[in-house]
Amino acid sequence: VQLQASGGGLVQPGGSLRLSCAAAGNIGTIISTGWYRQAPGKQREFVAAIYNSGRSDYADSVKGRFSISRDRAKNTLYLQMNSLKPEDTALYYCNLWGAGGDYWGQGTLVTVSS
Repeated sequence: VQLQASGGGLVQPGGSLRLSCAAAGNIGTIISTGWYRQAPGKQREFVAAIYNSGRSDYADSVKGRFSISRDRAKNTLYLQMNSLKPEDTALYYCNLWGAGGDYWGQGTLVTVSS
């Protein structure tokens, strides 16, 4: 399974970005797909996930600002990020957890700065 993340970039505080993560390969049964991020000098942290049931979950720091969604036909995961803050600056990774294993994308950089 290969995960290709895209959509990162430089945005001003208060701005928006949409990240995408395209999955390819023998995906099989998916338990959850999600996004994590790692800021410079910090550990990787959970951002959002969507489960096979359709239920979604968010870190407290992004609730009300970020929205996770998926397009099953396109095998693509999205993260809509609104009202971005400088503290959202990080490398964002997509994750797929399935019956076949735990997979990670290569990361896409989001920089929030004026």
